[in-house]
Amino acid sequence: MIELIMRLFFYLMPMYVANASAMLFGGKKRLDMGRQFMGQPLFGKGKTIEGTVNGIALGIIATFILNYFFSAYISLGVEYLMLGTLLSVGAIMGDIIATFIKRRIGMEAGAEFFPLDQLDFIFGGIVFGSFLFVPSLVEIGLIILITLFIHKAANFLAFKIRMKKVPW
Repeated sequence: MIELIMRLFFYLMPMYVANASAMLFGGKKRLDMGRQFMGQPLFGKGKTIEGTVNGIALGIIATFILNYFFSAYISLGVEYLMLGTLLSVGAIMGDIIATFIKRRIGMEAGAEFFPLDQLDFIFGGIVFGSFLFVPSLVEIGLIILITLFIHKAANFLAFKIRMKKVPW
């Protein structure tokens, strides 16, 4: 059981750090540069160049830190630095793709779309990371349950301390 918890921790951390960092360290320069597609913004003002770059960079930095201090405990059976990089990029790409989908179906920025909003970065990370490591179905189920809980709790906290305008 401890080994499973450790595997999930090291697998999830690059994605969680990348996703949170993109929001915390975003900026003003829109990723879509104001372009539209099908009458809607490509992504919208919430997806920025700074957030994208910072999210990926900090996810990768977290991977390097974890690898440096805990390499003896990382038991995913693959090169962790490469996996963490793929997970970080995938997390950001998953979030961007979900935003693109939400704009295409006419959802406004900030509107909740459960469970896509809570899991988009995880799905992106799993897809990108699958080039090196594919979690088992049990692990994927646990990843989804853990992420739904943590995402809801973190967003509610961010709302309460006025970092977010909405509690989702």
